[in-house]
Amino acid sequence: MLLFKAIRIHQWVKNLLLFVPFLLAFRQVDPGQILELVQAFLAFSFLASASYLINDIVDLESDRHHPSKSRRPLASGDLSQGQARLLVLVLFAGAILLAWALSHEFQIVMAIYLLLTLSYSFIFKSIAVMDVLVLAGLYTVRIIAGIFAAGVEVSYWILVFSMFFFLSLAMVKRYSELYNLRQRDEDTIRGRGYQASDIEFVATLGGASGYIGVLIIVLYIHDPLIAAKYANPFWLWAIFPAMLYWISRIWLIAHRGEMNEDPVLYAIHDVPSYLVGVVCLLGFWLAI
Repeated sequence: MLLFKAIRIHQWVKNLLLFVPFLLAFRQVDPGQILELVQAFLAFSFLASASYLINDIVDLESDRHHPSKSRRPLASGDLSQGQARLLVLVLFAGAILLAWALSHEFQIVMAIYLLLTLSYSFIFKSIAVMDVLVLAGLYTVRIIAGIFAAGVEVSYWILVFSMFFFLSLAMVKRYSELYNLRQRDEDTIRGRGYQASDIEFVATLGGASGYIGVLIIVLYIHDPLIAAKYANPFWLWAIFPAMLYWISRIWLIAHRGEMNEDPVLYAIHDVPSYLVGVVCLLGFWLAI
Protein backbone atom coordinates (compact mmCIF):
# COMPACT_ATOMS: atom_id res chain seq x y z
CA MET A 1 0.00 0.00 0.00
CA LEU A 2 1.31 3.42 -1.03
CA LEU A 3 0.61 5.06 2.35
CA PHE A 4 2.47 2.40 4.34
CA LYS A 5 5.38 2.56 1.90
CA ALA A 6 5.51 6.36 2.14
CA ILE A 7 5.64 6.42 5.94
CA ARG A 8 8.07 3.46 5.94
CA ILE A 9 6.00 1.47 8.40
CA HIS A 10 8.62 -1.30 8.28
CA GLN A 11 10.96 1.12 10.06
CA TRP A 12 8.69 1.09 13.10
CA VAL A 13 10.46 -2.08 14.23
CA LYS A 14 13.32 0.18 15.37
CA ASN A 15 10.97 1.82 17.88
CA LEU A 16 10.61 -1.48 19.73
CA LEU A 17 13.72 -0.24 21.55
CA LEU A 18 11.31 1.73 23.74
CA PHE A 19 10.35 -1.55 25.43
CA VAL A 20 13.95 -2.51 26.31
CA PRO A 21 14.22 -0.44 29.54
CA PHE A 22 11.00 -2.00 30.88
CA LEU A 23 12.30 -5.51 30.18
CA LEU A 24 15.66 -4.79 31.84
CA ALA A 25 14.05 -3.21 34.91
CA PHE A 26 12.47 -6.52 36.03
CA ARG A 27 9.14 -4.86 36.75
CA GLN A 28 6.01 -6.88 37.31
CA VAL A 29 3.76 -6.63 34.28
CA ASP A 30 1.29 -3.80 34.79
CA PRO A 31 -1.41 -3.55 32.08
CA GLY A 32 -1.61 0.22 32.55
CA GLN A 33 2.14 0.59 32.11
CA ILE A 34 2.14 -1.64 29.03
CA LEU A 35 -0.63 0.49 27.53
CA GLU A 36 1.44 3.63 28.12
CA LEU A 37 4.43 1.97 26.46
CA VAL A 38 2.31 1.04 23.42
CA GLN A 39 1.06 4.63 23.29
CA ALA A 40 4.65 5.89 23.48
CA PHE A 41 5.65 3.44 20.73
CA LEU A 42 2.93 4.75 18.42
CA ALA A 43 3.77 8.39 19.23
CA PHE A 44 7.43 7.79 18.42
CA SER A 45 6.54 5.85 15.28
CA PHE A 46 4.33 8.68 13.97
CA LEU A 47 7.09 11.18 14.72
CA ALA A 48 9.73 9.01 13.03
CA SER A 49 7.56 8.55 9.92
CA ALA A 50 7.05 12.32 9.70
CA SER A 51 10.82 12.83 9.90
CA TYR A 52 11.39 10.19 7.19
CA LEU A 53 9.02 12.05 4.89
CA ILE A 54 10.76 15.36 5.60
CA ASN A 55 14.07 13.70 4.77
CA ASP A 56 12.58 12.35 1.52
CA ILE A 57 11.41 15.85 0.57
CA VAL A 58 14.87 17.30 1.29
CA ASP A 59 16.60 14.44 -0.58
CA LEU A 60 14.14 14.39 -3.48
CA GLU A 61 16.59 15.26 -6.26
CA SER A 62 19.38 12.94 -5.06
CA ASP A 63 16.88 10.10 -4.47
CA ARG A 64 15.67 10.39 -8.06
CA HIS A 65 19.21 9.53 -9.22
CA HIS A 66 19.66 6.66 -6.75
CA PRO A 67 19.18 3.09 -8.11
CA SER A 68 16.93 1.95 -5.22
CA LYS A 69 15.74 5.14 -3.50
CA SER A 70 14.29 6.30 -6.81
CA ARG A 71 11.50 3.76 -6.23
CA ARG A 72 10.27 5.52 -3.10
CA PRO A 73 6.76 7.01 -3.49
CA LEU A 74 7.95 10.62 -3.48
CA ALA A 75 11.00 10.14 -5.72
CA SER A 76 9.04 7.99 -8.19
CA GLY A 77 6.22 10.53 -8.44
CA ASP A 78 3.56 8.22 -6.98
CA LEU A 79 3.22 10.68 -4.10
CA SER A 80 3.22 14.43 -4.75
CA GLN A 81 5.13 16.90 -2.58
CA GLY A 82 1.84 18.45 -1.51
CA GLN A 83 0.49 15.10 -0.37
CA ALA A 84 3.76 14.38 1.45
CA ARG A 85 3.61 17.69 3.33
CA LEU A 86 0.00 17.06 4.31
CA LEU A 87 0.93 13.60 5.53
CA VAL A 88 3.75 15.10 7.61
CA LEU A 89 1.26 17.42 9.34
CA VAL A 90 -1.13 14.53 10.03
CA LEU A 91 1.67 12.41 11.50
CA PHE A 92 2.92 15.28 13.65
CA ALA A 93 -0.60 15.87 14.96
CA GLY A 94 -1.01 12.18 15.77
CA ALA A 95 2.35 12.08 17.58
CA ILE A 96 1.46 15.14 19.68
CA LEU A 97 -1.97 13.78 20.63
CA LEU A 98 -0.52 10.41 21.64
CA ALA A 99 2.31 11.98 23.66
CA TRP A 100 0.07 14.55 25.35
CA ALA A 101 -1.00 12.19 28.14
CA LEU A 102 2.48 10.81 28.74
CA SER A 103 5.19 12.18 31.03
CA HIS A 104 6.74 15.59 30.51
CA GLU A 105 10.19 13.96 30.32
CA PHE A 106 9.04 11.68 27.51
CA GLN A 107 7.74 14.69 25.59
CA ILE A 108 11.11 16.42 25.98
CA VAL A 109 12.91 13.33 24.62
CA MET A 110 10.54 13.31 21.65
CA ALA A 111 11.39 16.95 21.01
CA ILE A 112 15.11 16.12 21.18
CA TYR A 113 14.56 13.25 18.72
CA LEU A 114 12.77 15.60 16.32
CA LEU A 115 15.54 18.19 16.64
CA LEU A 116 18.17 15.56 15.91
CA THR A 117 16.31 14.17 12.89
CA LEU A 118 15.79 17.63 11.42
CA SER A 119 19.42 18.52 12.10
CA TYR A 120 20.41 15.31 10.35
CA SER A 121 18.22 16.02 7.32
CA PHE A 122 19.38 19.61 6.84
CA ILE A 123 22.95 19.59 8.22
CA PHE A 124 24.63 16.46 9.52
CA LYS A 125 23.87 13.94 6.77
CA SER A 126 26.37 15.71 4.51
CA ILE A 127 29.14 15.66 7.14
CA ALA A 128 31.16 12.44 7.16
CA VAL A 129 31.34 10.62 10.54
CA MET A 130 29.01 13.15 12.17
CA ASP A 131 26.12 11.63 10.21
CA VAL A 132 26.62 8.14 11.62
CA LEU A 133 27.13 9.49 15.15
CA VAL A 134 23.75 11.21 14.90
CA LEU A 135 22.13 8.04 13.56
CA ALA A 136 23.55 6.04 16.48
CA GLY A 137 22.35 8.76 18.83
CA LEU A 138 18.81 8.46 17.46
CA TYR A 139 18.71 4.80 18.47
CA THR A 140 19.97 5.69 21.95
CA VAL A 141 17.35 8.42 22.25
CA ARG A 142 14.69 5.75 21.64
CA ILE A 143 15.98 3.81 24.66
CA ILE A 144 16.00 6.97 26.79
CA ALA A 145 12.41 7.62 25.70
CA GLY A 146 11.53 4.10 26.83
CA ILE A 147 13.05 4.81 30.25
CA PHE A 148 10.76 7.80 30.78
CA ALA A 149 7.73 6.14 29.19
CA ALA A 150 8.03 3.15 31.53
CA GLY A 151 9.15 5.20 34.53
CA VAL A 152 12.06 2.87 35.28
CA GLU A 153 15.80 3.05 35.89
CA VAL A 154 18.31 1.01 33.92
CA SER A 155 22.09 0.65 33.95
CA TYR A 156 24.13 3.14 31.95
CA TRP A 157 25.72 0.09 30.28
CA ILE A 158 22.74 -0.22 27.94
CA LEU A 159 23.14 3.38 26.73
CA VAL A 160 26.87 2.97 26.10
CA PHE A 161 26.25 -0.32 24.32
CA SER A 162 23.58 1.32 22.18
CA MET A 163 25.91 4.06 20.94
CA PHE A 164 28.71 1.70 19.90
CA PHE A 165 26.48 -1.06 18.55
CA PHE A 166 24.27 1.21 16.45
CA LEU A 167 27.27 3.25 15.33
CA SER A 168 28.55 -0.01 13.84
CA LEU A 169 25.22 -0.62 12.07
CA ALA A 170 25.19 2.94 10.75
CA MET A 171 28.68 2.30 9.39
CA VAL A 172 27.43 -0.92 7.76
CA LYS A 173 24.84 1.18 5.96
CA ARG A 174 27.46 3.66 4.72
CA TYR A 175 29.81 0.83 3.77
CA SER A 176 27.09 -0.79 1.66
CA GLU A 177 26.38 2.52 -0.07
CA LEU A 178 30.08 2.97 -0.84
CA TYR A 179 30.35 -0.63 -2.07
CA ASN A 180 27.46 -0.05 -4.48
CA LEU A 181 29.07 3.24 -5.47
CA ARG A 182 32.23 1.42 -6.51
CA GLN A 183 30.19 -1.12 -8.46
CA ARG A 184 28.71 1.77 -10.47
CA ASP A 185 32.20 3.28 -11.03
CA GLU A 186 31.19 6.47 -9.26
CA ASP A 187 33.30 8.46 -6.80
CA THR A 188 30.95 10.30 -4.45
CA ILE A 189 27.51 9.79 -2.92
CA ARG A 190 25.10 12.60 -3.78
CA GLY A 191 24.26 14.60 -0.66
CA ARG A 192 26.76 12.74 1.52
CA GLY A 193 30.26 13.53 2.74
CA TYR A 194 31.88 10.27 1.62
CA GLN A 195 34.00 9.20 -1.31
CA ALA A 196 34.49 5.71 -2.70
CA SER A 197 38.04 5.72 -1.30
CA ASP A 198 36.64 6.01 2.26
CA ILE A 199 35.30 2.46 2.23
CA GLU A 200 38.27 0.93 4.11
CA PHE A 201 38.11 3.62 6.80
CA VAL A 202 34.37 3.06 7.23
CA ALA A 203 34.88 -0.69 7.55
CA THR A 204 37.63 -0.25 10.16
CA LEU A 205 35.68 2.20 12.28
CA GLY A 206 32.43 0.23 11.94
CA GLY A 207 33.97 -3.13 12.79
CA ALA A 208 35.76 -1.69 15.82
CA SER A 209 32.55 -0.07 17.07
CA GLY A 210 30.66 -3.36 16.76
CA TYR A 211 33.25 -5.31 18.74
CA ILE A 212 33.39 -2.62 21.42
CA GLY A 213 29.61 -2.99 21.71
CA VAL A 214 30.04 -6.73 22.25
CA LEU A 215 32.77 -6.04 24.82
CA ILE A 216 30.36 -3.80 26.72
CA ILE A 217 27.97 -6.76 26.95
CA VAL A 218 30.75 -8.69 28.70
CA LEU A 219 31.39 -5.79 31.09
CA TYR A 220 27.65 -5.57 31.78
CA ILE A 221 27.46 -9.29 32.63
CA HIS A 222 30.61 -9.09 34.77
CA ASP A 223 29.38 -6.09 36.79
CA PRO A 224 28.58 -7.40 40.33
CA LEU A 225 25.74 -4.88 40.73
CA ILE A 226 24.15 -6.16 37.53
CA ALA A 227 24.71 -9.83 38.35
CA ALA A 228 22.97 -9.34 41.70
CA LYS A 229 19.74 -8.48 39.89
CA TYR A 230 19.57 -11.89 38.20
CA ALA A 231 18.73 -15.23 39.79
CA ASN A 232 21.09 -17.13 37.45
CA PRO A 233 23.43 -14.55 35.83
CA PHE A 234 25.59 -17.35 34.34
CA TRP A 235 23.05 -17.78 31.51
CA LEU A 236 23.66 -14.21 30.35
CA TRP A 237 26.96 -15.42 28.89
CA ALA A 238 24.97 -17.04 26.08
CA ILE A 239 24.35 -13.53 24.74
CA PHE A 240 28.06 -12.81 24.27
CA PRO A 241 28.97 -15.40 21.58
CA ALA A 242 25.61 -14.92 19.86
CA MET A 243 26.17 -11.18 19.43
CA LEU A 244 29.83 -11.68 18.53
CA TYR A 245 28.72 -14.01 15.73
CA TRP A 246 25.95 -11.69 14.57
CA ILE A 247 28.01 -8.51 14.25
CA SER A 248 30.82 -10.44 12.53
CA ARG A 249 28.38 -12.01 10.09
CA ILE A 250 26.71 -8.68 9.28
CA TRP A 251 30.07 -7.18 8.36
CA LEU A 252 31.00 -10.26 6.31
CA ILE A 253 27.74 -9.94 4.35
CA ALA A 254 28.40 -6.23 3.80
CA HIS A 255 31.96 -7.00 2.66
CA ARG A 256 30.56 -9.43 0.08
CA GLY A 257 28.22 -6.72 -1.23
CA GLU A 258 25.11 -8.62 -0.18
CA MET A 259 23.76 -6.00 2.26
CA ASN A 260 20.72 -4.00 1.12
CA GLU A 261 22.09 -0.75 2.67
CA ASP A 262 20.08 -1.15 5.90
CA PRO A 263 21.28 -3.87 8.30
CA VAL A 264 18.20 -3.57 10.55
CA LEU A 265 15.85 -4.24 7.64
CA TYR A 266 18.17 -6.99 6.41
CA ALA A 267 17.92 -8.68 9.82
CA ILE A 268 14.11 -8.65 9.64
CA HIS A 269 14.27 -11.03 6.66
CA ASP A 270 17.31 -13.00 7.86
CA VAL A 271 16.72 -16.39 9.51
CA PRO A 272 20.12 -16.56 11.31
CA SER A 273 19.35 -13.17 12.88
CA TYR A 274 16.16 -14.61 14.35
CA LEU A 275 18.10 -17.58 15.71
CA VAL A 276 20.57 -15.21 17.37
CA GLY A 277 17.63 -13.29 18.82
CA VAL A 278 16.17 -16.51 20.23
CA VAL A 279 19.50 -17.41 21.87
CA CYS A 280 19.77 -13.95 23.44
CA LEU A 281 16.18 -14.00 24.72
CA LEU A 282 16.60 -17.54 26.03
CA GLY A 283 19.78 -16.59 27.87
CA PHE A 284 18.07 -13.56 29.39
CA TRP A 285 14.98 -15.58 30.38
CA LEU A 286 17.04 -18.32 32.03
CA ALA A 287 19.07 -15.69 33.87
CA ILE A 288 16.06 -14.01 35.49
